[in-house]
Amino acid sequence: MSLPVTDLKHADADTKVNALIDMLELDDGDGVSEHAKLVLQRALTHSSYTYENKLESTDNYERLEFLGDAVLKLVVSEYLLELFPHYREGELTKIRSVVVSDAMLSDFARQLNLGDYMVFGPNEAKQGGANKQSSLACCFEALLGALFFTGYFQKAREILHPFLDEEVPRVDLDPTKQNYKATLQEYTQGEGLGLPEYQTVKEQGPSHRRIFTIDVLVAGRVIGSGSGKSKKEAQQAAAQDALDNLFPVDEDE
Repeated sequence: MSLPVTDLKHADADTKVNALIDMLELDDGDGVSEHAKLVLQRALTHSSYTYENKLESTDNYERLEFLGDAVLKLVVSEYLLELFPHYREGELTKIRSVVVSDAMLSDFARQLNLGDYMVFGPNEAKQGGANKQSSLACCFEALLGALFFTGYFQKAREILHPFLDEEVPRVDLDPTKQNYKATLQEYTQGEGLGLPEYQTVKEQGPSHRRIFTIDVLVAGRVIGSGSGKSKKEAQQAAAQDALDNLFPVDEDE
């Protein structure tokens, strides 16, 4: 029987992975293979643990996070296509960019108490690694990758869907989902085009009322331009212009 969550923070790695298996109800009566346990344990292991214990650099969640990112986007994309059959690609991309953000994923991880199952090196544990947004988000993605890799893909869906049921309608109605820079970055990276590059091309007006004009480039080509009272505002406007160019709206719709 697994320890209560409150006792897990100081438990060993074997106890934590067994508790995770119980929490996720992965054992259908036939047991969970040792290979699956090893992969799941790796998904819980922070790089600080492998570094401080002089283990192989691959014996942590980073490779599984790479896989989990793809699993996450697949499940979320499938969910959005079914929920919003009339939304265009651009609108779906905007919603997905919010749902797969570190802020959202770390919130999902906290709802699972995932930080208590994670394994850290002593120094990172003392510095509150279990509460760090980036660590929680990465571990959540790694967990999805581990479930896919070990044949529990349906369980990955089951974990995600309740969160999506709660958050996606809210994100769809929330005007703050228009984080154009994040949306553009997710799109360009997904298409293998690299990161967008923002270049200031003009500064006008007195110092207290400065107007900035910024171009956004992808693969060396300008795909959007925008202006604003700050560089941040101008970058958002440029990203919005780029997205409008990439996903033009049919005025007849």
